[in-house]
Amino acid sequence: MKFKGTDKYVATDDLQIAVNAAITLKRPLLIKGEPGTGKTMLAEELAAALNMPLIQWHIKSTTKAHQGLYEYDAVSRLRDSQLGDDRVHDIRNYIKKGKLWEAFTADEQVVLLIDEIDKADIEFPNDLLLEIDKMEFFVYETQETIKAKNRPIVVITSNNEKELPDAFLRRCFFHYISFPDEATMRAIIDVHFPDIQKSLVKDALEIFFDVRKVPGLKKKPSTSELIDWLKLLMADSLPKDILRNADSSQAIPPLYGALVKNEQDVHLLQRLAFMSRRRS
Repeated sequence: MKFKGTDKYVATDDLQIAVNAAITLKRPLLIKGEPGTGKTMLAEELAAALNMPLIQWHIKSTTKAHQGLYEYDAVSRLRDSQLGDDRVHDIRNYIKKGKLWEAFTADEQVVLLIDEIDKADIEFPNDLLLEIDKMEFFVYETQETIKAKNRPIVVITSNNEKELPDAFLRRCFFHYISFPDEATMRAIIDVHFPDIQKSLVKDALEIFFDVRKVPGLKKKPSTSELIDWLKLLMADSLPKDILRNADSSQAIPPLYGALVKNEQDVHLLQRLAFMSRRRS
């Protein structure tokens, strides 16, 4: 059971090694990298490649660790008891299973994605240490222990918004997805647009990497934004040589809204364009 990437996902050699090492060690795979480098898509394509169901738990700033296990709705039970509903006699009617419960009790092995774990409270990772390590947890309301039938393959993503606790890191196999070089980026583009003109790819990549190199840029354009930009450049209503015939004194590329996502970076590129015109 080896992951080698898929027809839709270009996995570099070091990423393949990391995924397969985590599977062999039966450790969660902690993936970090710039937003838009395919961290979430990795879990999706890993599940597809291994022919396993995918269970996704997308973390928000308000998410608590216990929500991944289960939630007990005491308010609904109280209301039903006041209304004389027979459901109140079985407390299980008021327990909502979380994503870890679903993954643990699945009849077949699954891929469990815990997406953007760094969005949650700093204690969130520590609160899941035992459950992820032992692959079991205790339900106090029903006095039962939920154990994993088949140990899920756990993929955890982080955008590095905050540091994760050392105790949590020790239990994971870590991999940082480096930003793709030009050759890897060409392979990614070929996956998404197999019939794209090579000249367009060449011109687009040159501009794309030039923008990423601009000093002081608050948010560098990502892989996903490059794909969106190329999709626009391939539109029938646009001239095929839109990039080649662009004004070389302009620092802002055509349809820049797909690449540049805040006004500070737009103003920075505009200032660079102004300085370039003055020097010419």
